[in-house]
Amino acid sequence: MGGLLGHAHLADRLPDSCSLRPGREPGRGYVRLLLQDPATGKTYWGTWRADPKFRGAQSDPYDVSVVVLDKAVRGIAPARLPAAGSLDKLDPATRFTSVGYGAQSVTIDHGPTFHYADIRYVATGGLYTVTNAWLKISMNPAHGDGGTCYGDSGGPNFLEVGDSETNIVAGTTITGDFMCWATNVDYRMDTPSARSFLEQFVTLP
Repeated sequence: MGGLLGHAHLADRLPDSCSLRPGREPGRGYVRLLLQDPATGKTYWGTWRADPKFRGAQSDPYDVSVVVLDKAVRGIAPARLPAAGSLDKLDPATRFTSVGYGAQSVTIDHGPTFHYADIRYVATGGLYTVTNAWLKISMNPAHGDGGTCYGDSGGPNFLEVGDSETNIVAGTTITGDFMCWATNVDYRMDTPSARSFLEQFVTLP
C-alpha cells in the first residue's frame, strides 16, 4: 500500500496520530506528515496532497486528498476505487459500511456535547440519495442505520455490508447534519472531478 485517501478540508484538523513537520508551504497544496500506528508504534512519513481545485462549493467541492507514503507499507491489501460513473444508478436497497474515528454519541446538556473514544468504529446505513457529487447515506436508527459524526471526515464508506461488503470505497465522509442523527454526506469517488485528481496517484478502474 502506497497511500491513503482523504478529504481536502483536512489541513487544520489533523488527528493526533498525524504530526506536522517543518516544510509546510501554504498555497502549494501539500503537507509533510508523520503517521504512527498506535498498535505497533511504527511511524511512516508521507506527503498530504489536496486537490488544488478544492473550493467547498455544494455543487462539486473537489474535496479529496491523498497521503502519498514515502515507502509502501507491506502486508496490507489496498482498498479499491469504483469504476467511472458506477454509482449513478445504484439499487435503492444498496447499503454501505462507514468507518471512522469520530464521535460515537451526542448528548445535550446546555448545548450538544460530542463524545470521542479515539478508536475506530464501524456503522452501516442504507442509500438515501445520489447527486452528481454526493452520496448520501441514511443514519436513521428507526431504519436500523448508523453513521458518521464529527471527526469521521475523510474516512471510507465501503459498498455493501456484512458478508456482501466489498473493499470498494464508494465515497469519503465529508459532512452531515449537525447532531449526527440523519444523513451521512459523502464525496463520490467515481465522478470525473474526483478521478481527474486521483489518476495522478493511482491506476483507476
